[in-house]
Amino acid sequence: MTDGGGAAPQSQTLDRGLRILAHLAEVGNAQPVMDIAQAVGLHRSIAYRLLRTLEDHQLVERDPSGRYGLGLGLAALARGVRTDLQTAALPQLNALVAEWGMTAFLVVRAGDEAVTVTSIEPQTSSAHVAYRPGIRHPVSRGAPGLALLIPEPARPDDRPELTEARALGWASSHGEVIAGFRSVAAPVLGPDGGVRGALAVVFVDDSIDTAEVGRAVVAAAAQVGPRLR
Repeated sequence: MTDGGGAAPQSQTLDRGLRILAHLAEVGNAQPVMDIAQAVGLHRSIAYRLLRTLEDHQLVERDPSGRYGLGLGLAALARGVRTDLQTAALPQLNALVAEWGMTAFLVVRAGDEAVTVTSIEPQTSSAHVAYRPGIRHPVSRGAPGLALLIPEPARPDDRPELTEARALGWASSHGEVIAGFRSVAAPVLGPDGGVRGALAVVFVDDSIDTAEVGRAVVAAAAQVGPRLR
């Protein structure tokens, strides 16, 4: 990603900082300064100054090896996003975690992207997937994105996976967001019938009956809608 192309941002510094956050959310793991700088098209010294500023605000954090990843401050910011939806979804996310021992999360649509705003990880599982708030991916990829599209009218260029998801009421994908992991998601509909978000789980065990998980996620999502204003 570079500074070139498209209209100039209103604030170049803010734009660069936001692009760093978006890059770290996309890759999903901590990276050295040089890799981050190259990915967003910045000189290393500029990227370093931006990262230190973001670190001061806990939006990124630095590990002992000097690599930077997303910080816990983002989770605090995310709590203010669509608060009624997060409040309504939380009991159902906890129920899914308790029943299946999988990481469960809430995704909303922001333009052409699916963005995770709340994530609950199992506390008793010996191994589970870490899926942090702030992770984003194209709405056309991954089970959460496809779930957000389920209520929309069908189009001739729809992916076969989306067509199947509409028939089932839930979507599944494997390796489209995080390599090697499977996710299952279902849309959350508001009182007006419009899509408000999607509930999803992510797991690695291929022996699990995906259809059974799908039905459970649909049932959980159906409990969220009536609680929305």
